[in-house]
Amino acid sequence: MSAPYFPVIDLPRRGDERGALVVAEAMADCPFEIRRVYWVFGTAEGVSRGFHAHHRTRQLAVCVSGSCDLRMNDGRETATIRLDSPDRALPIEPMVWHEMHNFSPDCVLLVMADAEYDEADYIRDFEAFTRYLTTV
Repeated sequence: MSAPYFPVIDLPRRGDERGALVVAEAMADCPFEIRRVYWVFGTAEGVSRGFHAHHRTRQLAVCVSGSCDLRMNDGRETATIRLDSPDRALPIEPMVWHEMHNFSPDCVLLVMADAEYDEADYIRDFEAFTRYLTTV
């Protein structure tokens, strides 16, 4: 379920008797130019991932197979959003703490980002994240 402050984007789904196709075009369906794409899969049962925020990087997460929950916290609001359809995408804006939980065994979580990997862009400590929010 989506919350108003963490809106899920419905991606265009097309298809016919041969099957389905979902489109995510930069600056149309994805609200930024895509500079990096990665996917998370093979996550062992009970394992959670994420546990960070980014200073500048914007991302768009799509569960292309299976399902997982994303817990989002922007310092004002917290919500858990279930991604379980390849035509639903969750924007992850800068300065939003995010965690991924409850991966199904067949989960493939695809993430598109507007920047290349940069360790300096990460905030990996939740207390540091909340302290930083009070200074901006």
